[in-house]
Amino acid sequence: MLVSQYAYFALTSNHVTAAEITGRLGIEPDEVMIRGSRQLEPPRPAAHVWKVSCRSPHLSVDQQIGAIVDRLFIHAGQIGDLVAELDDIDGGPGGSVLQIVRVFEQPAGEAEDLTGPAENLHRLPGRHQLLGWHLDLRAMEFLRLTRAELDVDEYAYG
Repeated sequence: MLVSQYAYFALTSNHVTAAEITGRLGIEPDEVMIRGSRQLEPPRPAAHVWKVSCRSPHLSVDQQIGAIVDRLFIHAGQIGDLVAELDDIDGGPGGSVLQIVRVFEQPAGEAEDLTGPAENLHRLPGRHQLLGWHLDLRAMEFLRLTRAELDVDEYAYG
């Protein structure tokens, strides 16, 4: 089985641009999206998006989340305050999300490692090293402080 996965933390708003979010936080994003930049009616993307992502291959979801949390945790309270403002401006909750995206059988995905941990041992197929993950207490505290939702999407390629 081939697995491709990545994680990102995003702030979204219908009215506040990614550039304004960057200015408020003083943190450069890895990616931005501009509301309506692909299509005006209905707007696509539907919102302005500011993202910090981890797309490093060979890392588990835990490690990808950890990289994002390590980068942003010191700013979590400030991010949470901004998210409360974004929610007020946009008229509802949903201004921040920690997103996990996993795609199975994507041609560019990582193959299952069937080598054993010791010389004469072999792993059985069907136990891909990237499957399974958990949120540690620090990650859950980050979600709380940033008022973020957790969204996990899994897709099958093809």
